[in-house]
Amino acid sequence: MSRISQRHSLANRSLRFGLLPCLALAPQAFAADEQSLALPATSVSEVAEQTGYIDLAMPTPAGSRLNLSALETPASISSIDRQTIEQRNNLSVLDAVTRSPGITSVASPGNGNTSMSARGFTGHSSVMTLFDGSRLYTGAGTQTFPVDPFMVERIDVIRGPASVLYGEGATGAVINVVPKKPFEGAIRNRLRLGYGSDDRQQVGLDSGGSLSDTLSYRLTLNQQHHNGWIDHGESRSLAMSAALRWQASDDLSFTLAHERGDAEPMNYYGTPLIDGHYRDSLRDKNYNLRDAVQNYHDEWTRLNTDWTLSDSVSASNQLYYIKSRRHWRNAEAFGWNSALQQLLRGEYLEIKHNQEQIGDRQNFTFNHSLFGLDSRTVVGAEYNRIRFDVASNSPYKDVGGDFIDPWSPAPGDFKSQSPLLPTTGSTTRTFAVFAENRLQLSERWSLVTGIRRDQNHIERTDERANSRSDRSLAGGNWRAGLVFAVTEELSLYGQYSTSEDGVNNLISLSPAQQQMDLTEAKQTEFGLKQMFWDGRGEWTLAAYHIIKKKLLTSDPATRLAQQIGQQSADGLEATLELDLAHAWHVSANASVVRAEYDKFNESVNGQLVSRAGNRPSNVPRRTANLWLGKALNQDVDAGLGLRYVDARYANTANTIDVPGYTVLDANINWNVVPDVRLGLQLNNLLDRRYAVAQQNSGQQWLMGEPRSFFVTADYSF
Repeated sequence: MSRISQRHSLANRSLRFGLLPCLALAPQAFAADEQSLALPATSVSEVAEQTGYIDLAMPTPAGSRLNLSALETPASISSIDRQTIEQRNNLSVLDAVTRSPGITSVASPGNGNTSMSARGFTGHSSVMTLFDGSRLYTGAGTQTFPVDPFMVERIDVIRGPASVLYGEGATGAVINVVPKKPFEGAIRNRLRLGYGSDDRQQVGLDSGGSLSDTLSYRLTLNQQHHNGWIDHGESRSLAMSAALRWQASDDLSFTLAHERGDAEPMNYYGTPLIDGHYRDSLRDKNYNLRDAVQNYHDEWTRLNTDWTLSDSVSASNQLYYIKSRRHWRNAEAFGWNSALQQLLRGEYLEIKHNQEQIGDRQNFTFNHSLFGLDSRTVVGAEYNRIRFDVASNSPYKDVGGDFIDPWSPAPGDFKSQSPLLPTTGSTTRTFAVFAENRLQLSERWSLVTGIRRDQNHIERTDERANSRSDRSLAGGNWRAGLVFAVTEELSLYGQYSTSEDGVNNLISLSPAQQQMDLTEAKQTEFGLKQMFWDGRGEWTLAAYHIIKKKLLTSDPATRLAQQIGQQSADGLEATLELDLAHAWHVSANASVVRAEYDKFNESVNGQLVSRAGNRPSNVPRRTANLWLGKALNQDVDAGLGLRYVDARYANTANTIDVPGYTVLDANINWNVVPDVRLGLQLNNLLDRRYAVAQQNSGQQWLMGEPRSFFVTADYSF
């Protein structure tokens, strides 16, 4: 049976057993399945655990808390299952997500190697990452969790403004990383061993099942080490995820989970350009310091409660505590001096982050009648308290740096005349109330609406100046979308939504930035989603228009920073999943975006220059992904993947660009015996030289990994 046929069969079985009653569009069918709608979310998790397949008919929690499928949600949504992540050898969550439509990497060591671009908007302040439905508030542009995709069950991506669901900071997209969950049944274990190019090593364990009639668990451990493909490019990570679920009764369950990640990524700040040109002879060179540091420690503890109060009312609560410790000590800039024919190594920065967050989210779901129509409503509240302390060697008084030979760089040691001292501390409290509703207007028409009100209060202390500042920032967002079910497998939709971002990350706003309003964004989107060929294919198409106002810019009259800028984006996104004859499978997506500044002034050498009409930095106009898979026989399958990213500008003047790239990857897997599976992944098969991202205003290119291989052995027992 083909992959999509299996998924279609699952959807049909789910329909018969009431797990996906919303696909029955008639009000009578909806009402008849009200009891099934109130089932705890754990039932869906168990289905996902058994199959791993995700299609348009399965619920996608990132798009709505109403437990709607992608077909029922008026938004552009895609999902990536864990089998896909592992088979395509995605080394990080970022690698996996950037194979979905319109999402590209803006990663660098300074942002934790996790920053992304979506629909013309970039960075953690516009593209939000969630873990199990909750957000870690990003500070100073940096987020370092989750550290490893081995703990991931699936990744849901909702593109476009989503502040109505998750608060400020979600104009471009929201990425929801769902960890592996406990499941009922016999205990199953999987051991993974891996080895590859540049002494890359992996040891992983995944174990789960029932401990008793009411207790089930899930445990994953994964350790990786890599010597790196550049000089002194060692990296290592250790990730753990543990969860225990107690099914106290048929209607009540508790899940206690703890995740931890310790990571020391490759200390690589890019390959410098020589006279504005890339030199391939420098690709393997590392210009950082001998005693450079890049260390991240993250912990996330959660208690989830799911309770079915009656046939029409259910409740869920998530209480969580997050802790992050980060440390950088590096030389981050390497500028070419043509007169001396040497590089000037500078920007000796040492920074420490100490972040703690405690929060709670409470939801109630009601299946009821509204104006005589079938309706489902979610209401809830969310509270967070975030403490964010920063120590650094600012004000960075060091002048100049070290001149080094670009072809034979001296390692050097960290040296700074500015000591590492506490810099700032902030406490941010957020409180939000929200509501969503799905109203079945007729057999084919449904209306999905949402509203959210946020109250944020920020208290900031400047440890150097011994001064304090505080500000309350309120925000409110809403969305409304119509879905027309042409058939059970084809839906058309249109939606209008609003969103808000801070002018910087909320918990690290400077005193001046605290006095500024949240930016405002509005989106109009239309699209279609369809399953066809008896479940052997599915495709989606979305068109959108976004306007974001109140960007920071310089007032032409006063030349002071004011919120008078505006940015817009228009785009198309398309996806295709298709099972063909002779066991071929096609997975493809493409996007095109026209993003530009409508109003934006910048000070250049004391003169104001308009950037209106220019494209924002790090935003490619076109992206595409293609993956071809084929089952060669019952035990062997292979795949070939293509990634394409268009050229991007490195500055707002659009005078410096980073070239686009196309990269080819491949894999082959062999079930030697029923419990043993061998895999071979080949990355960058054609050994292309390409820049994934840039920094230092485009003068340093963060190069992609050259051709490499990785062999895995999975043993299930």
